[in-house]
Amino acid sequence: MIWGSKRLAARLAMGVASVALLGGAAQAATVSGEFNGITWTASSTVIGQTATGTPGAPRMGGGGTATYLPDPPKHSGVAALIMTYSNGSRFICSGSAVGGGKSIVTAAHCVSSGGGAPDADLVNTTAYFWDYSTQADERVPFNAAAVAIDVTDITVHQDYTGEVIDQNDIAVLRLADYAPDFANVYQLYTEGDLTGEGFNVAGYGARSTIGGAQGADPVLPSTGHLREGDNRYDFRLGDSDFGGFWDGFFGTADVDFSYVSDFDNGIATNDTSCRIAAAFGLGGAKYCNTGLGEREVGIAGGDSGGPGFIDGKLASVNSYGLSFGPTFGDFNPGLNSSWGEFSGYVPIFIHEDFIRGAIPEPGTWALMIGGFGLAGASLRRRRSLA
Repeated sequence: MIWGSKRLAARLAMGVASVALLGGAAQAATVSGEFNGITWTASSTVIGQTATGTPGAPRMGGGGTATYLPDPPKHSGVAALIMTYSNGSRFICSGSAVGGGKSIVTAAHCVSSGGGAPDADLVNTTAYFWDYSTQADERVPFNAAAVAIDVTDITVHQDYTGEVIDQNDIAVLRLADYAPDFANVYQLYTEGDLTGEGFNVAGYGARSTIGGAQGADPVLPSTGHLREGDNRYDFRLGDSDFGGFWDGFFGTADVDFSYVSDFDNGIATNDTSCRIAAAFGLGGAKYCNTGLGEREVGIAGGDSGGPGFIDGKLASVNSYGLSFGPTFGDFNPGLNSSWGEFSGYVPIFIHEDFIRGAIPEPGTWALMIGGFGLAGASLRRRRSLA
């Protein structure tokens, strides 16, 4: 996970479904383009202000700044996902336990190339849970002490196109067994527009030994360690302020409800949201702020599918990274989760019906009153994150 700055050069590097966990090169989908005179790069793949990884720490060891370590009561239901393909390649994503603890919400690009179905050559997906209240920070996947549960069924949103920026980049995984008793099962946040809302984000993606100045460390990625931090949903691409400008900008997928947050470092030069807005004659507190200080973060490869929490409820799914280059504030040129880049998110509130339909546990849904809450304690007296 890399926290940092903003970039008006739309570099979608946030959908980390394809960061290789062990060996081999990552196969993340990355696209670039130019539209109406603006150049952008995006990728479907947490980095902090300070180091989220320890220089020289072994890949299978711990390390990292305590600032971004998971909070046991809050993050125990965030799982690491390992996808194994027929050619032997393995990739890592993140996901969140819902539906009584028998299902996980993640990003569609973690398991699908589009077309509303999982990839035919995806032979196995496994979810790994870790009890952060009693176990020290470790690289969770392939750790003998982790609770590993196979995925038995995958439901991909029917309108997911496979494009990097797509508001339908969401999937629900069915587990062979319930998540362990220590794991929180999350309710859904479905109160509507997220613009301006602060949130907590988490994921098992790449780390940094420097922080947002560097972005994801290309030498010591150390995926598999859960990191978390805070940010703010700056705006959605379909906001009426932009007059439809972003329609068709990145491709043919629906993007109106694709939300972005920039990775701020306290310096106006790298306030990507503000600089993008200025290009449209916009400004003010809605778009311009220089961040939350040390707790501000950005997502990186491997964080794809991870959660964004508001009041402890699942409000969004990590989807992509986006850069518009140095012209719009990217601190470290290239799509690398540095300050000045955008992270992109799929909101839960527009996918309530999809998630409900993908979780075959009618008893759970029958207990819901006044909104779509996924209460884990309803059937098994499991703890639910308040």
